[in-house]
Amino acid sequence: MASTQSTLIATPELSALTNLISTSTSSDPLSASTVQILHNLQHQHLWTSLQVHDLKDSNLRASSLGAGLATMPSEDQTAPRYLISGIPPHRVYTHPDEQLYLLERGLREEDIELERMFVLPTVKNQPWSLRKMASVFDSLPNEADIQAEEASMNDGKEINEGAGGEKGVKLVEYYEYRKKARLTKEWGGKRLLLAMVDRGIGGDGTVVYYIVQEGAVKPRQN
Repeated sequence: MASTQSTLIATPELSALTNLISTSTSSDPLSASTVQILHNLQHQHLWTSLQVHDLKDSNLRASSLGAGLATMPSEDQTAPRYLISGIPPHRVYTHPDEQLYLLERGLREEDIELERMFVLPTVKNQPWSLRKMASVFDSLPNEADIQAEEASMNDGKEINEGAGGEKGVKLVEYYEYRKKARLTKEWGGKRLLLAMVDRGIGGDGTVVYYIVQEGAVKPRQN
């Protein structure tokens, strides 16, 4: 009689992302998605200076990935409650009028310093409404608040414009004009990246990013 021989199959080790999500103090699916998108931004898209913010906080103070997410209110499990901010390795979007301004002065996007950008974590098929999206934009800091914070950080310090000579002068003019253009929304209003995770049945965890802007957007000319 032929003997049967059993082979033990070792359980595969958990991925770094699975370990990161499983060790989070919150079991809320939206906070798990936030951790997943944060991991994706850092390791796949090479963003730096990443922070998680509390949307319920009018000042958008940064919170830790542990206790900060776990203490979020849960009265509406589908409402956006977290924001991620960070600095991308390159500019994600340039308004057409701003792009024209740069071209006319012989400046390239590589000459401009990178800025902090906000990312809204979402899940595929998550219910949405214009009211919810408007509340997210209302939570973003105003341009005047950003400029005031930058002024306080640079108080008494010499700002390095990244180049000398003629290009340096043009960069100084650009930054001064940008302050005015953003206050008047000449170069568009607030904008963010909407990050959507495919976590449904059969979903593979892919993260897709969409640029979302407040108000009407001027069409880009080809």
